Amino acid sequence: MPSAVGVVTFPGSLDDRDVMQAVSLAGGTAVPLWHGDSDLRGVDAIVLPGGFSYGDYLRCGAIARFAPVMVEVVAAAGRGMPVLGICNGFQVLCESHLLPGALLRNAGLHYVCRDQALRVESTATAWTTGLEPGARIVAPVKHGEGRYTADTETLDRLEGEGRVVVRYVEGNPNGSLRDIAGITNEAGNVVGLMPHPEHACDPLVGASADGLALFASVLTAVVGAA
Repeated sequence: MPSAVGVVTFPGSLDDRDVMQAVSLAGGTAVPLWHGDSDLRGVDAIVLPGGFSYGDYLRCGAIARFAPVMVEVVAAAGRGMPVLGICNGFQVLCESHLLPGALLRNAGLHYVCRDQALRVESTATAWTTGLEPGARIVAPVKHGEGRYTADTETLDRLEGEGRVVVRYVEGNPNGSLRDIAGITNEAGNVVGLMPHPEHACDPLVGASADGLALFASVLTAVVGAA
C-alpha cells in the first residue's frame, strides 16, 4: 500500500485539496484530517496546507495552534514523523513552536502573488532528499504575511546548522531576513516554507513541476524509515 500522507483542513484552509492531489501525483495516498480530529489515522507524514486558518484572526496561525489535531501533530513531530507546513501551515508551525521565528506582514504591506525562483540550500530534510543542493526551482508565492523574521542569534544558528531549506533568489517577494523562504527543525523532519510546492506539480497548470520533488522525497523517506 502506498505511504499515507495526512492533509489537515482547518476552517479557512484553501489549498488542502491541491496538496492531496500533489501527494497522489507523487505516488502516495492522501488522507484527509480535520482540525477537530484527535486521531492521525495511521499516516506516515503530515502536511499543514495554505489558506487562512480561522480567518487569520489574532495572528496568522495563532488560533490553529490550539486545534485538537495540533496536539497530535506536535507529538508526532516529536517522534520524528515528517511534517510540512506550507504558507499558513508554516505560520502554524512557528506559532506551535515546532519551528523558530515568525512570519510578519510583507515589506511594503502588499499581498504578493507570483512565480518565485528559489535556491535549494538543504537536502538533509525528509522533504528535500530528492533535490540537488544549490538547485534553482520555481514555485508560486501568494501571501500577505510571509516576511520571515527571527533574532540574530536564531538566524545565525539556522545558517550555521544548515537549517535554511530554501532561499529566495532573483528577488525577495516579502522582505524575509536573509532571503529565507523555508527552514527546518534540528531533526530535519519538520519543514516550513512560504512558497507553494503543491501548485508546482504539473506544468500544464503552473510555471514548473519542481514542487513534486518535495512530495516524492517524503514518500521515499518514510519507506526508507519503515
